[in-house]
Amino acid sequence: MILREFLYVDTDKVRALLAQLDGGIAEESRETERKEKRTTIGPRSAAQHLQGTGSESYTNKSLGDALFPTLEESLESELLLHDISEEASEADAWESGTLKTKYPPGSLVRITAPGSLFDTRYAAAAFAAFGHVNVGLKGIGASPSSEPQRTGKGKQSQQRPRPAKRGEGSSDQLEDAIPDFPKVGGTDGNTLRSFVQISKGVFTPGLHMNMTPAKGALISARLQEGRQYLDTEAEILFARYGTERHDWTLVGSIGSYGTEETELPDMNFYNPDGNINRGLFAEAMNAQMRNLGRIGFIDLPQHPGFSLIPFAVYRGIPRSTDLVQVQP
Repeated sequence: MILREFLYVDTDKVRALLAQLDGGIAEESRETERKEKRTTIGPRSAAQHLQGTGSESYTNKSLGDALFPTLEESLESELLLHDISEEASEADAWESGTLKTKYPPGSLVRITAPGSLFDTRYAAAAFAAFGHVNVGLKGIGASPSSEPQRTGKGKQSQQRPRPAKRGEGSSDQLEDAIPDFPKVGGTDGNTLRSFVQISKGVFTPGLHMNMTPAKGALISARLQEGRQYLDTEAEILFARYGTERHDWTLVGSIGSYGTEETELPDMNFYNPDGNINRGLFAEAMNAQMRNLGRIGFIDLPQHPGFSLIPFAVYRGIPRSTDLVQVQP
């Protein structure tokens, strides 16, 4: 038996696939049984004996945690789910394009590899906390800043927090929660705000699972909020799992591979009559975005990696390796 600790399950997708495979999902069962025995003695007007027994059982069974394992087993039995953990760990499979050829977009795959969580919102909150701690330390004359501490009236001129702009808390204003503070080890408020601004472009604010099965290859999955097991507060998730890489298992369908285009896109999207060709314009804009994704500036898969549409993310619960001796 495999025990799974789920981080994420998209129950809607799981139910939809199970319904296609099995023609529906049985979540309740009802069983009715009745026995009746009739005995008549003498004329019909005489006494009659009637004995009846009956039983009815009703079970409303919510599959819950069994939903995804049921799907996983069904997909494997139909040879629709491919475990690519071993192949993806080989750098040659990425460089040669073997994985892309063997598993095109839309393929259902399972991969177990080192992965870590990233959320721009959590990075901004952590940097803001760091800044506020330094502002507070400065206020009590215990700043870790390399600048010498002033005495007397100098303490009154301490660094004040940077005022937040309107809309603070939204993804557009995440960096505004970081106050100004004296430099600590070459880092100040402006540096941290710049890091958050870069993060918003490279990773759209939200929870991401980044897997690195081989050097230079990244499998990225955006974990949609509101799905089963996923806590909406990033601070809780990072407090539990940290920022280090752990072995995770990711099951889903391949979304798209990173572009291999290296030339800038053609921006000629006009018809011969001078009007804009909407199809050419959309393709030109998409080509521009693919180019930005290629260099890592926006949230798109980067060659040779791919994006994965996640059905579930979990890690196996290890069993004890201690041997238990049974006495005869």
